[in-house]
Amino acid sequence: MSSTQSHPAQTGRLAGKVALIIGAGTGIGEAAARIFAREGAHVALADIQFDAVQSVAASVCPDGTKAKAFAVDVTNDDSVRQLADDVMSIFGGLHCLFNTAGGSLPQDSLVTDVPLEVWDKTMNLDLRGTLLGCRYAIPKIIASGGGSVVNMSSGAALRGSGKAHVYAAAKGAIVTITRNLAGAYAQQGVRANAICCGRINTQRIRDTYGIPGQPGKSEDAMKVDETIKTYPYWFGEPEDVANIALFLASDESRMITGVSVPADGGRSAY
Repeated sequence: MSSTQSHPAQTGRLAGKVALIIGAGTGIGEAAARIFAREGAHVALADIQFDAVQSVAASVCPDGTKAKAFAVDVTNDDSVRQLADDVMSIFGGLHCLFNTAGGSLPQDSLVTDVPLEVWDKTMNLDLRGTLLGCRYAIPKIIASGGGSVVNMSSGAALRGSGKAHVYAAAKGAIVTITRNLAGAYAQQGVRANAICCGRINTQRIRDTYGIPGQPGKSEDAMKVDETIKTYPYWFGEPEDVANIALFLASDESRMITGVSVPADGGRSAY
C-alpha cells in the first residue's frame, strides 16, 4: 500500500509494503508478524490454526487496520489460491511472501528405514506447501510492481550428516527451487531467497529435536549441549530468523537473490 499526500508518511524498513506470512500462528512466523508490522508493513497472517493466528493478528494490531488473520491449508491448492486472492482484495497489493509453514516428524530416519508415510506427510507440508505459496503469491507480487519471496529451508539441507533423510530432502528441494525462482522471475522484479537455520527454540523443535537441557524424540536429535560447545551460535530464537527475513524482505537486500543464507551458527561451514 503506497502512501499518498492525504496520509502521514509511513516509517520503517517495510513501510508501504504488504507482507504475507504463511505459518504465522506460532514460532518464526509469529515473530516475523510482530517485526514486519513494527517496521511498517501491512501483514496478512495465515495459518491452519486459525485461533492462534487470530490471536497473533489481534496482538500485532488490535484495530485490524494493519494485520489480518487468514485460515489456510498449505497442502491444499484451492486454499492457497483463495488466500492469495483474498490478500490482494483486502490489502490492494502484495510485496513480500514469507513461507514459514513446515515441520518434521520424530519417525523420520535413514532412507532404508523411514516409513513411507513420513515421506508423504513431510513432502506434502514442507515442499508442496512452499511451492503452492510461491505459485499463487508470485503473480500477485509481480502485479504489485515486484518484491521479495523468502522461503524457510534448514541447515539440514546443507549437510550430509543428519538421520532425518526425508526432512533434509524436502528442505534441500526448497533451496533448489528458490534458486530457480530467482532466475525465472528476476526480470519481473521478484527476488527469491531462502534461510537455512540451525536449532531454533520453537515448540516443534523442543518436541522433536530438543534444545539445551531438553532432549527431543527424533532419531536425529543431537546432544544439543555438546554441539553448542563447537557451534556456539547454532541455537537461536524465532526473532533471530525473523530479523534475517526482514532484511531479505526489505529493499536493503535489493542486490541479493537466489541465495540460501546459512543461519546455522557455522555448522555447515566447519
